Parts: sequence; C-alpha cells; structure tokens
Amino acid sequence: GKSTFARRLRDATGLPLYYLDMLWHKPDRTNVSRDEFDARLRGILERDTWIIDGNFARTLPERLERCDTVFFLDVPTETCLAGVEARIGTQREDMPWIEHEFDEEFRRYIIDFPRERRPQIIRMLADAAARGVRVRTLRSRGEFETALADARRNMGDGDDADLPRGHQPRIARRMQAIKACGTSGATAPIMRSTGTPSPMEPR
Repeated sequence: GKSTFARRLRDATGLPLYYLDMLWHKPDRTNVSRDEFDARLRGILERDTWIIDGNFARTLPERLERCDTVFFLDVPTETCLAGVEARIGTQREDMPWIEHEFDEEFRRYIIDFPRERRPQIIRMLADAAARGVRVRTLRSRGEFETALADARRNMGDGDDADLPRGHQPRIARRMQAIKACGTSGATAPIMRSTGTPSPMEPR
C-alpha cells in the first residue's frame, strides 16, 4: 500500500519516515488534540530531512510548502478498497492498532473520495508544482518501482554517469507520499487510502 511504498522509499534513501496516522491516533483508538497533532507535525517539518506518509488534507498545504518532492499515488477506487480488505487483521507499523474489520465509515470515505477529496488534492499539487515542487504521479506497480530506483540513484546509491548532462537528479531531502482513489484506466497496484477525516482525521 501507500505506507509500504513510503517504507521502501525510506529504505532506498535512508531518510526518516513519519506516519501521520501515528501522530493522530492513540492505541486506545482515540485521537490526540488538534493542537498536539499540529505541534508534532511542526516539529517534524522543521527538521532537515523527512518522508511523511499520509493525506490529512487540513495540513497538506503546510507540508507542500516545506517539501521538495511529492509522490502522488493515483489509483482506482477498487484498488483502494481491495488494499484495505487485504490488510485486515495484520499488524502494521503505520497504525497503533490492528484493524479487525472494514469500518463502514471508512469504506464510504473511500467511495466518496473521487468526488469529495480528489479535486482538492489535484489543485493543491498543481499549485505546488507551479512553485517548483517535484510532483511525481504514480499509477502502476512499474511506476512505483521506477520511482524507488530513481530515489536510490538520487541519494547516491546508484550510477548517474550514464545520464545525459542536465539530467542528473537533484537531491531530495523532504518527501511527501499521498494517495488518491478514483482514477480510471490505471493499472492495479497495491496502494491504500488514509483514514477517515472524522473522527479519525483532523480537519
């Protein structure tokens, strides 16, 4: 899923990875306050290097202001739903509890995402790209693998000698992985959506 991509990105680059779900959720399935979440996030954003995994639309503009690279995982709704089903009952490092069932509110959030959330994300990414942020849209497993290989090369774990002059990658130090459901015609990678905005996600 998206968090799996973020973990592989961490392994490819050596940059520290932070999950927004882990900042927001408590193990007892309650949430921290919005002020506490924001303070934790600001502490991360002030660091020199990071990878952040998660959508959380309310704070996405702030993260886009601070990052140099965005990996935008843009996949069909059916793929998102299948990804959530597949992770039921598994322990994950990006959530403080094990999900034992597919929450119906979460299911509805994913189904409604193309209409209610995706257009806003597309607009924010377009604005970020206009400011010079590198926005990389990934729609297939092959594109995910290529992005990870490029990230390894970016961080020096590869050979850039065969690249044309001017095509050597700029070093990325602050990366954001986000996810949208609802594209059409995309192949079927194994990416997942983030948690519901209420009560799970701070608005």
